[in-house]
Amino acid sequence: MLELLAGFIQELREAGLPVSLTENLDAMEAIKHIPLEDREAFKYALAATLVKNNAHWRSFETVFEVYFSLRGKEYLIDQGDDDESSDAAGDAEADDVPMQGQGGAGGRMTNDELAEMLYRALMRGDEAMMRAIARQAVERFAGMEPGRPVGGTYYLYRTLRNLDLDNLFERLMDSARESAPEPLSPLEERLEADEYQHRLDQLKQEVEAEIRRRLVADRGVEAMAKTLRKPLPEDVDFMHASREEMANLRKAIYPLTRRLAVRLARKRRHGRKGPLDFRNTVRHSLSYGGVPAEPKFRFPRPAKPEIMVIADISGSVAAFARFTLHLVYAISSQFSKVRAFVFIDGLDEVTRFFEGVEDITEAVHRVNTEADVVWVDGHSDYGHAFEVFWKEYGKDVGPKTSVMILGDARNNYHSSQSWVIKEIRHKARHVYWLNPEPRSYWDTGDSIVSEYGIHCDGVYECRNLRQLEAFVEKLA
Repeated sequence: MLELLAGFIQELREAGLPVSLTENLDAMEAIKHIPLEDREAFKYALAATLVKNNAHWRSFETVFEVYFSLRGKEYLIDQGDDDESSDAAGDAEADDVPMQGQGGAGGRMTNDELAEMLYRALMRGDEAMMRAIARQAVERFAGMEPGRPVGGTYYLYRTLRNLDLDNLFERLMDSARESAPEPLSPLEERLEADEYQHRLDQLKQEVEAEIRRRLVADRGVEAMAKTLRKPLPEDVDFMHASREEMANLRKAIYPLTRRLAVRLARKRRHGRKGPLDFRNTVRHSLSYGGVPAEPKFRFPRPAKPEIMVIADISGSVAAFARFTLHLVYAISSQFSKVRAFVFIDGLDEVTRFFEGVEDITEAVHRVNTEADVVWVDGHSDYGHAFEVFWKEYGKDVGPKTSVMILGDARNNYHSSQSWVIKEIRHKARHVYWLNPEPRSYWDTGDSIVSEYGIHCDGVYECRNLRQLEAFVEKLA
């Protein structure tokens, strides 16, 4: 068991989950107190000791389902059995569920008979029958071939397409309406729809689990874990995030802003000690007979910085700018003033969209739809945008101002006007450039980030929430 758990924790670490040695020991202690034949109890015992962030749950679940897909209860209890015997035991257990009306000979059923059986299982909420039908559906419709380099998503699509779940859902709803003694109210209809949708989601999960089990049996645990491994929300690349990953990023940014606000306030409150306070030290030395045994220091009172954010919102860079604006305004209490400017080839101040707004997401949406940022053709022109900023707002930059420039510095071969950044640097407290591209892409093609970077206090690669969080801490 120790070897098995050690391998599982190593897979978690490969997936990016931070698992310490203490948590490893806690997991080993926890599984002593749960029945190993109960897969769900085993799973949640490990989760309770190893997962510290709700955003990491899905990654944990994926690793668990892959790593233990071929390991039945016999394997967990008796480490002397090999994987083949565990697989055989799991299949034998799965085959204990008979196909009603077919004497267990599910393979001889027609597609219509299988669909009818699935309909009845969904009507009753029979999880065991849904599990058995999911196995039959994968066997019949997925078309899986050993050694074929095809991802599980393709097999899942083929299986669900043949099951035709949309029409099945409508059939279930029609049946619910017909069996009701009187017409369903809108609330009752919604409750029925939610219940049937939940059952269909359970069926999809069973199909996914069966496909995953077969893939692991064919390719091995390590290969499948590497294939299905997904980055944690804080490690997702802004510029290449899928729609689902973007949704997870939006969920992850709220707790991140709270943590950052508390951390920045504590950092400012308990900053490093200042110079020695001689008079205070002498005064306290009287209680020690004149010996300065307890030196006293002046605690610095750092002023909150004023922030100006200048963000490129063209193309895929817009996602990065959106999350940065969201984060900065969510912790705006840690800054004396926050002003935001966005540009493509023209520039517009958008601070007004954030004033008196509770939902920052709505303000960011208005920035993307209402800001006047197109000057000529809507292609990035950093030089012109910086000139406009200096001409109209340069006088507002002062010694307490920290300027954040967000963009990939891909200027479409226009004039850079880097002198503007140099002038800003002379007046501002700090100038930072945040680039969402990998460092290896900088200064390739039309990227001129180094031409601007020589006039900045720092140019930072900022491709995900983790890097963005690290920079904001530095900013304060």
